[in-house]
Amino acid sequence: MLSIKNIGRVGKRYRHILRYQQIIGIILKYGFENIISAMNIDRYIESGLQLIPFVTPHDKVEKLSSSQRIRMALEELGPTFIKMGQVLSSRPDLIPLDLLNELTKLQDHVPGFSFDDVKTIIAAEFGKPYSEIFESMEEKPFASASIGQVHRARLSSERLVAVKIQRPGIKKTIEIDLEIIHHLASIMENNIEEAAIFNPVKIVEEFAKALEKEIDYSIEASNMERMALQFVKDKTIHIPEVYTSESSQRVLTMEYIQGIKANDIDAIDAAGLDRRIITRRGADFIMKQVFEFGFFHADPHPGNIFILEKNRICPIDFGMTGFVDQSTRELFVDLIHSIATGNFKYSAQLICRLSEYDTQPNLNALEKDISFFVSAHLSKSLKNIQTARMVNQFLELCAAYKLKIPPDFFLMIKAFTTIEGIAKILDPDFNMVAHATPYVKAAKFQKFSPSRLTEEFFSIARESFRLIQIFPSDIQEIMRLAKSGQLSFNMKIQGLDKLLHTQDQTSNRISFSIIIAALIIGSAMVINSRVPPVFFGVSVIGIAGFTAAAFLGIWLLTAIIRKGRL
Repeated sequence: MLSIKNIGRVGKRYRHILRYQQIIGIILKYGFENIISAMNIDRYIESGLQLIPFVTPHDKVEKLSSSQRIRMALEELGPTFIKMGQVLSSRPDLIPLDLLNELTKLQDHVPGFSFDDVKTIIAAEFGKPYSEIFESMEEKPFASASIGQVHRARLSSERLVAVKIQRPGIKKTIEIDLEIIHHLASIMENNIEEAAIFNPVKIVEEFAKALEKEIDYSIEASNMERMALQFVKDKTIHIPEVYTSESSQRVLTMEYIQGIKANDIDAIDAAGLDRRIITRRGADFIMKQVFEFGFFHADPHPGNIFILEKNRICPIDFGMTGFVDQSTRELFVDLIHSIATGNFKYSAQLICRLSEYDTQPNLNALEKDISFFVSAHLSKSLKNIQTARMVNQFLELCAAYKLKIPPDFFLMIKAFTTIEGIAKILDPDFNMVAHATPYVKAAKFQKFSPSRLTEEFFSIARESFRLIQIFPSDIQEIMRLAKSGQLSFNMKIQGLDKLLHTQDQTSNRISFSIIIAALIIGSAMVINSRVPPVFFGVSVIGIAGFTAAAFLGIWLLTAIIRKGRL
């Protein structure tokens, strides 16, 4: 497992100081010296960082937006940071929308590693040389990325496979970088108030969890097998076969796919394939995943979708998948229906139920903004609706009300827009919204199907029966505690402490006022009775009483004025 250790002493122990220097140097290079200065890193790193030369950002860099500079810095910082950017590009609940859009442009081109390393890793994973597992393997990889690279190989004369092999030492590299990133995030959160709003430490921890899944190839293998089961009866979709006995956490062996990339129109036409059929099958592929199964390929960009003979769709690279449960899918369908029917009040409530928030948003204002949003987009003909732009503005609307879209729900929306982008390339006349309508209707009526109602009935019956079973024993336990005097109730009323404090203040002021009034009346009676000692015919005790009353009265008045309430 990946670990983010307690690295508060990272600077004092000089751990990974060279990498630390490199990271800070690149941050400075892209014009973020104000952040480094505000972080007061010198307080945390006692020595070593002073060796970092001061870097003046290039004029071209300074003209770029902060989001563009962040993206370029991540690319230069290497595999861990590139992956962090790619993971965060699907988390609108953690980062601002403009940065999220920029991070989707991250490039992941990393030179491959040697074939000797490949042989070493295979031998370490399976306890025998690669030649005993594969009949042959090409030494040069046909694809290379930050986490691993892919080689073409043969398991037998008839089985051509793609073997994905994890980059040597990548886990250790990632752990070192994660320690440093976590340390920088904690410093940032403690020193920069504006950054603390985004919870940088939480972002790093979320990224570590996501990355841990991505560097475990056995999870990707499970994703492929699960997807294959979903489409086992669908002959229009082909999921590559996984060879589990030749796969492990660091090696993934799967069927080698010889197809055409989904956006290569010339090759598709040259092969005599039908672009209209391909477009509709691609749309069906994502619709079925979301509305029927809930488990979906979360990164269906053109490089990950191949077209095979007979217009079949073949997705690859299942490292990023998403899941939305039945309840969330039904809320999503209800949201679409409420928008289509103009029930914007219900739409506002559904958006809140689909989101997370710290403070309840103003539902009336949200309802009005949804109305404006719908009139701006859905009043057009279906053919002219720009789904990608509509989704972007929907996310901006949620951000304005500080509504956090759950990651998997966002991945679902992103998958829709990505598939629509491919569809527009293959068939410019294709209407994604119209194609989705039957699926939405089917999902809407699915809630009232006999099988679903029966399932709900038995679920309620099971829970009710369980409640009936445990209810008598719970009552007996309550009675036993009551008889033994052990039964107690804890009740906490919010705001009661403040109310009691205010009541105490009021009581004290009334008591003070009574004392002052008693002093005045008593002093008047003493003076009138000329109680000795007498000075110039006036009782000294009476004068002292009036003086004390005046002092206490001024004190009480001052206290009231300070509170701002007379």
